[in-house]
Amino acid sequence: MAKAPTFEEQRQRGRALRERVPRSAHVDPGKLQRDPVALLEASSAGRIEALVPLRYGRMLASPFAFYRGSAAIQAHDLAKTPRTGITIPICGDCHLMNFGGFATAERTLVFDINDFDESHPGPWEWDVKRLAASIMVASRHLGIKASAADELLFAALEGYGRRMAACAQKGALELWYDKLTFDELLANAIYAEGRAEIERLIKKASQRTHQSLLPKIAEKKGGRWVMADAPPGLFHIHGGRSPIPKDDRWMKIDPVKAISGPFLQQYLATLAPSHHSLLDRFQVQDFAFKTVGVGSVGMRCSVVLLTDLRDQPLFLQIKEAVPSVLAPHVGKTKSPFKHHGQRVVVGQRMMQAAGDPFLGWSTGPLGRHFYLRQLRDMKVAIDLETVSERVFERYGALCCDTLARAHARAGGTAAEISGYLGKGDRFAEAIVRYANAYADQVERDFEAFRKACQGGRLRARTDQDFAADIGP
Repeated sequence: MAKAPTFEEQRQRGRALRERVPRSAHVDPGKLQRDPVALLEASSAGRIEALVPLRYGRMLASPFAFYRGSAAIQAHDLAKTPRTGITIPICGDCHLMNFGGFATAERTLVFDINDFDESHPGPWEWDVKRLAASIMVASRHLGIKASAADELLFAALEGYGRRMAACAQKGALELWYDKLTFDELLANAIYAEGRAEIERLIKKASQRTHQSLLPKIAEKKGGRWVMADAPPGLFHIHGGRSPIPKDDRWMKIDPVKAISGPFLQQYLATLAPSHHSLLDRFQVQDFAFKTVGVGSVGMRCSVVLLTDLRDQPLFLQIKEAVPSVLAPHVGKTKSPFKHHGQRVVVGQRMMQAAGDPFLGWSTGPLGRHFYLRQLRDMKVAIDLETVSERVFERYGALCCDTLARAHARAGGTAAEISGYLGKGDRFAEAIVRYANAYADQVERDFEAFRKACQGGRLRARTDQDFAADIGP
């Protein structure tokens, strides 16, 4: 085993990087001479074609919704920006709505990053830039004054640096076990509206369990539980209300048989033996397609309903995993995993402080890659449309703080990153300028996207359009 560099050697190595990549260089918004609509069309390849208009319909809601669904565009743009050379496992799609609350195996409610579909080894600063730009785009969407948006983003970025410096002082195990609970958030809340929002999320999380979900979306028919069709959000692919065309290869598969046999055995092999044994106590009741989020619309994502001997439910989500949007743009930095489900799972296990015990991966009958996790289990997210400016400010700072902890945990390079950042504000100032420039570009891209939808180059449909087309 090679001798590890000392703390001081790592910190000095980070400082030395400033000579090659000055912190002020990060104002560069990247490679912007491109067709955003063509990049979106490329990112839709391989999805269920009938659902792609729904993806675009959800992205049309606002520039922020567009930003959420267009990680591939920013990945393309970041490819030509200056890089520090510190490469670690990163989230890859680190925007404001990919953070939230969920339950640990011990039933403790924690706050963390919660989406790793684009996880991949890459420059740590790419996550920071995507998060910073999302804060700026969201600030504009919420009508926050430009000067106030600059100030709140600058403060959040300074918080990233402080947390990274604090992480550099921690031992490896101390950092690995570090997590943020909602009880801690509540105890440290400064403002009354912040405490009220945290209390609301805690209460909501307590109601978002497998048991509470069962009667809302399923009923017992002929001795087994069957989920109710509510397209395009949830539907049986062979049912009369399925929007998937009959000539799609998925329509030739028996879904329940598809998730048994080799698929199930491969998935179980990725779990701890204890949870393999636990799953043996459940029986499959039903399988349905579930359309989720914005960026994932059109991917082959499903939910499996299982119950135990006491008729208690377990919902497992099966999400298709395709190559990360970062993969074409990180140069020689390749993922060590050929299976994209494994890439997602390992990325989550590296960055997330408390993982889902049912998180695993497998290969479908048509050779597609998937990962599995619990659905819903006390998962909650802030509603940006309803919070006050002060709560939004605190939330942005919380996300930056959480990202720093995740980077330090996954990369083991906190001292090096902290050495690069230093005690000054040059990096934070540069990223604020980057975020403003990139938010301007997002608005231009959104307008080009909107015109492409209006002009017929792209076809966009809302959830309501889909539901009306399919009928009762």
